[in-house]
Amino acid sequence: MEQEEAVAREDVDSQLMYRIERPVYDEAFIRSQLLNRKENTTTLRQRLAHQFRCSSKRAKAAVFSFLPILTWLPSYPVKQYLFSDVISGLSTGVVQLPQGLAYAMLAAVPPVYGLYSSFYPVLLYTFFGTSRHISVGTFAVISLMIGGVAVREAPDNMFYFPPANGTNGSDVLNVEARDAKRVQVAVVLTTLVGIIQIVLGLLRFGFVAIYLTEPLVRGFTTAASVHVVVSQLKYLLGVKTQRFSGPLSAIRSVIAVLCDIKSTNVTTLIMGLVCLVFLYVIKDLNERFKKKLPIPIPGEIIVVIVSTSLSYGLALSEDYKVDIVGTIPTGLLPPVVPEFSLLPSLITDSIAIAIVGFSIGISLAKTFALKHGYSVDGNQELIALGLCNFISSFFQTFTITCSMSRSLVQESTGGKTQIAGLLASLVVLLVVVAIGFVFQTLPQTALAAIIMVNLLGMFKQFRDIPTLWRTSKLELAIWLVAFLASVLLGLEYGLLVAVAFAILTVIYRTQSPKSAVLGHVPGTGLYCDVDEYEEVAEYEGIKIFHSNSSIYFANSDLYVNTLKKKTGVNPEHLQAVRKARKKQMAKANGNHYFPLKVYAKYKDDGVTHEVLSDNHVAEEQKNSQDRHSESDLEEPVFLEPLSAVHSIILDWTPASFIDSVGAKAIKQVIKEYAAVDVQVVIAGCSRSLLSELDTLQFFTGVMTPEMVFPTVHDAVLHCQHSNSQHP
Repeated sequence: MEQEEAVAREDVDSQLMYRIERPVYDEAFIRSQLLNRKENTTTLRQRLAHQFRCSSKRAKAAVFSFLPILTWLPSYPVKQYLFSDVISGLSTGVVQLPQGLAYAMLAAVPPVYGLYSSFYPVLLYTFFGTSRHISVGTFAVISLMIGGVAVREAPDNMFYFPPANGTNGSDVLNVEARDAKRVQVAVVLTTLVGIIQIVLGLLRFGFVAIYLTEPLVRGFTTAASVHVVVSQLKYLLGVKTQRFSGPLSAIRSVIAVLCDIKSTNVTTLIMGLVCLVFLYVIKDLNERFKKKLPIPIPGEIIVVIVSTSLSYGLALSEDYKVDIVGTIPTGLLPPVVPEFSLLPSLITDSIAIAIVGFSIGISLAKTFALKHGYSVDGNQELIALGLCNFISSFFQTFTITCSMSRSLVQESTGGKTQIAGLLASLVVLLVVVAIGFVFQTLPQTALAAIIMVNLLGMFKQFRDIPTLWRTSKLELAIWLVAFLASVLLGLEYGLLVAVAFAILTVIYRTQSPKSAVLGHVPGTGLYCDVDEYEEVAEYEGIKIFHSNSSIYFANSDLYVNTLKKKTGVNPEHLQAVRKARKKQMAKANGNHYFPLKVYAKYKDDGVTHEVLSDNHVAEEQKNSQDRHSESDLEEPVFLEPLSAVHSIILDWTPASFIDSVGAKAIKQVIKEYAAVDVQVVIAGCSRSLLSELDTLQFFTGVMTPEMVFPTVHDAVLHCQHSNSQHP
């Protein structure tokens, strides 16, 4: 028993104690006695001069910020990193090659432009990017968005011409003219995307990605994966259907494929299914044995080499009508100025693509940075992606961003820096310059299989639904709206709807905050929800109202109504009761010629109200001694109080801002309560919120700083003291 007591005493002794004895503070006392604002002696001219002053140190910092490669390349540990970067770069390049060819199909441009987009931007990102592990280049979602714009601006029906021999046969589609126009659209769109990203980066707008919350991005990319798979069905089956864009394009594409399914090319279908199964097995093996395999098995390049060899050896294009990639010109194209006359119709699309591309890139960059213990600069990433897109567009590329699958390959094979990305781009360059013609017989169905299997990770995002159902139904709603809107309305309109809905959820949260009446935990100074905890008790005559939101034009009325409902004290009702009692007493006294007044009396510190006419008041004053002498025989008559609550404390600890509408609403409700003898005070204001109240001239008239307290407990002690001192 003694040992147990000793242990208990040791626990008490080892516990940190929190003892402060001080007077009750209000805001007036704090301003006059405790806090004095620092005087800002610097003038506007001095601040501007300091901001724009030039020095060698600032110039060096600016150069290093703009060219992050200068911060790590001079100290690059060759012996430790070079071998890992070489292996990683070759592995990533082997994956990047078939993906570049495949994603060009999604962008509605010839496959060689996917190779260009896998070389120039990757090379540039090595110099301007801050992430060491992401692999930039072609990406399915962005490629699909570009393809949708290209098809909209250059549809097939614009390029049907009468036969060259002058016969009365059906019109012939001029594929070369169509593809050339679509390349122009994709290139101009990429230029505009690059300009937007650069401008946003220079304006330090890297934060724009926060408006694309994670559930929104995941729902959107899942919907994009549905669009991608639907768009590849015709290549997998070998049917000839029109490519659709805009609202309901996915449904129209499926209907078109189903209507033409009788013309399926069996050879194309068999080859596509074999490639699908093989790639799925390889991807599963890579995932299961990633710790044992030195590098992932390059399933994509195996499919490309084998299917190209079979297509060439068996003459699949000539004998079995299997669609192939076609001509791949050798060498790089000279720089060309984009067709800027197309810009006006592409502005909206470019903004959406710029933000989505950056959002995907920065999310992966931050993931790898957190894992490997370094930081990435969101604004510099915007500038880097913008420069990659803008400069590369003059060399006939389409918009790029970060690829999840290639980034995982680059990181898992031991990549340490962007030297790996540089080597991957050189692998693509080798193919473009020297051996691109080898892949001319590559079947398009093999590329469709590569695209579909690489989207497996995207479709696993459907697992988010049960998780979000358990954790946050509001975020689940964002996910579902982003998915359904993007599938049904198309990616551009779907993204717009999803962002608007996400913003509406923020408004909904501020208009539906959690509100509570607080009570004290005895002996602690802590205040908690009285409906949630058994130990919490309210102070007699005091209501402490807590609302988990700021107060502004959209929720000020809701705040006031909830305050009256939660505290159970409605000044309008109390005023009505007072008027009714006046009329009742006047009628009972039988005297309607004397005005009636309400006098508050106190009995055992409880407020009561008695209605007396002026002649009764005079009579009371005249016979006060007689009434005191008769008090032992008869108790004075007290009426029921208007309210048992004499004080209301507004806990503004969670409030971060207030606007003029909110301030007016609070001042009005304080006046209403004062009219029925209920004082209202404010507790827990931050200094920034107090500054806003000063700016809004909140402390005028009956509103004074003495009504504001730094903590809820200060306010409670004040209310108890003022009530006990009531005359």
